[in-house]
Amino acid sequence: MANRIKIKQGLDIPLMGETQEKFLGEIKSDIVKICPEDFIGFTPKLSVRVDDEVKAGEALMYDRNHPSVKVASPICGVVTAIERGEKRRILNITVERKGENEFVDYGIKNALSMQPEEVKEFILNAGLWFLFKQRPYDVVANPDFEPRDIFVTGFSSAPLAPSFDYILQNQEKDLQVGFDALSKLTKGKVYLSISPKTNNNALRNAENVVVTEFQGPHPVGNVGVQINHISPINNGEVVWTLNALDVALIGRLFNTGKVDMTRTIALVGSEVPEKGYYKMLIGTSLSQILKTVPKPKDSRLRYICGDPLTGRKIDENDVLRAYSSQVTVIPEGNNTHEFFGWASMDPSKYSAGCTYLSNLLVKINAKKKFRIDARIKGGKRAMIMSNEYDRVFPMNIYPEFLLKSIIAFDIDKMINLGIFEVAPEDFALCEFVDTSKIEIQRIVRTGLDMLRKEVE
Repeated sequence: MANRIKIKQGLDIPLMGETQEKFLGEIKSDIVKICPEDFIGFTPKLSVRVDDEVKAGEALMYDRNHPSVKVASPICGVVTAIERGEKRRILNITVERKGENEFVDYGIKNALSMQPEEVKEFILNAGLWFLFKQRPYDVVANPDFEPRDIFVTGFSSAPLAPSFDYILQNQEKDLQVGFDALSKLTKGKVYLSISPKTNNNALRNAENVVVTEFQGPHPVGNVGVQINHISPINNGEVVWTLNALDVALIGRLFNTGKVDMTRTIALVGSEVPEKGYYKMLIGTSLSQILKTVPKPKDSRLRYICGDPLTGRKIDENDVLRAYSSQVTVIPEGNNTHEFFGWASMDPSKYSAGCTYLSNLLVKINAKKKFRIDARIKGGKRAMIMSNEYDRVFPMNIYPEFLLKSIIAFDIDKMINLGIFEVAPEDFALCEFVDTSKIEIQRIVRTGLDMLRKEVE
């Protein structure tokens, strides 16, 4: 039986628009776009040029600093465009499908019979190494480092998050083979975190991993929180992180010898009339599923690739990003004019504090949901030391002091206060409840990037 860790600090935001366990179809596209900005810590250098033909699984680009780290093409076709921005920064690589989807055959492998370096080289050559993230810094993992441990989160607690149990149906074999491969990549342990609601046998009974059950409100599903409660990172140590959906992609590579970047994603949000799951390749245009969402006449919609707290704002013609497992649609709130504003005591509005009567209503009826828009509702002001971050931050870290040390770029204080353990997503709830309206996730990301340049 798995050990259970119960977390009290946090907040489950009662958003309307949870997904239904219903499969709505597979979206196929003749064009995919790969966006290098998805891969934080990855300095892209092109492996292809416009008009080059590529097979599915063939490298489109590699990391300038670590050439063995590649990103593969999801489809077989022709490179039709390479879009660049300021200073010739690569924004995206467009591949147009040509004929049948022909894959590079990397060969079926048995991870348990391979040497650790062989497993690593196999994943690197196939262009799937970007699935591994590294703490500290929350960047694409450096393959030259040996991780102390590998942490896998088997569920998501984010607002409107999809069900990993549903997505991983019929992928039990891929999932276990993925865990077998991970066990070869570290001399330490592979930790798998699950929820009390997890029913997937491949997760609950996974082999070659240490299973831990986490219970509590969001951000209990964040891998950073799980690391902090299982085995915190000390100065000089490196751990790698993934989620269970990415582990299944790695297992699929070993079982088929092909790079199949098909993801099952959830379309969720209060503005979505038919919520459910779609299958599509990474880089596929989201226009086909977003056109099913009716547009209001007098207002706009906020399209988010990811969850409402940490996802990326996109337009309706954007593409599925590399790490996303949900697409969220909520009101923009651009046409809203409120009488008395925060002083209205309107019970239909939600507040994490006691601003509205909704706080009392949620305590009376835990199932009550709210239609929340994308407005910030207030202007920026000085950081207030009010203990509001601590109520939703379940890590053994002082968030206000860490943020101040990042803003001041005091390296010694940043390290002593635990910056090596955190990622921007760990502060998403702090940003949500923050009365100062500070862009906390951006501050943390900037601090991690600057620290990485100074230390490495």
